[in-house]
Amino acid sequence: MNIFLYDNTFEGLLTVVFESFKLKILPDAIVYKNKYQPSLLDISFEIITDVLKAERVWNGIKAKTSKEACDMVYHTFLSGMDNIGMIIFHYLQLTFAANYNVSVNYREESVLLIKQIQQKVLKEAHRMFMFVRFQKTNNDIYFAPIQPKYDVIPLIGKHFKNRFRDQIWIIYDTERDYGLYYDLKTVEEIKLEQHNINKSSGKIDASLLEEKEECYQVLWKSYFDAINIKERKNLKVQMQFMPKRFWNYLPEKNNG
Repeated sequence: MNIFLYDNTFEGLLTVVFESFKLKILPDAIVYKNKYQPSLLDISFEIITDVLKAERVWNGIKAKTSKEACDMVYHTFLSGMDNIGMIIFHYLQLTFAANYNVSVNYREESVLLIKQIQQKVLKEAHRMFMFVRFQKTNNDIYFAPIQPKYDVIPLIGKHFKNRFRDQIWIIYDTERDYGLYYDLKTVEEIKLEQHNINKSSGKIDASLLEEKEECYQVLWKSYFDAINIKERKNLKVQMQFMPKRFWNYLPEKNNG
């Protein structure tokens, strides 16, 4: 089996595509090199990410298809699925071989699969708009931990910049250990060297909170309980709109 190893970045995957076409060797698997388990039957190719090669592939994709289709490829990559490299590779094979925009040809299995994965990623990003809860720290930064199913950090910055443009904030993915920082001017990706976040509850250390923040959280939970009509409580419907995996990070649902 031909195994192409890469660094699990989007540019790295595009470099894999470039090298595969250049070598005229099709991968049987595209694997994050840190997770690769060698086998005697494998022939492995470790691909070093090359931004220029990745850019050439990306420009080729843009020339063959639409902006929406390019977005679809990138959004699909953000799913982080174990086999996402091969899924995208098969789709790009079809894209480069066709003389038309294949992105709307849902009779093709790879096109339909890519679209379905994109929809799941975008749905998860949209949920962040509803379920992000900020905690005000004692240095006047609003901090929101998240733990999304997919890597949606690259998709949510513009929304929160527009909505909370008058306050400094950080939205941090505790699972993938990176996030966004907005300083009233620009949004940039950051990685915190140290943080005091309880991953199970989403709460930051009480010593870092602004003096009244805990009180605000208690008031918010009290308000939520007050408007919640017990006789009409329907957990099944509630979980359809507010999946249970988000509850620990919501003050109104957190009993901690």
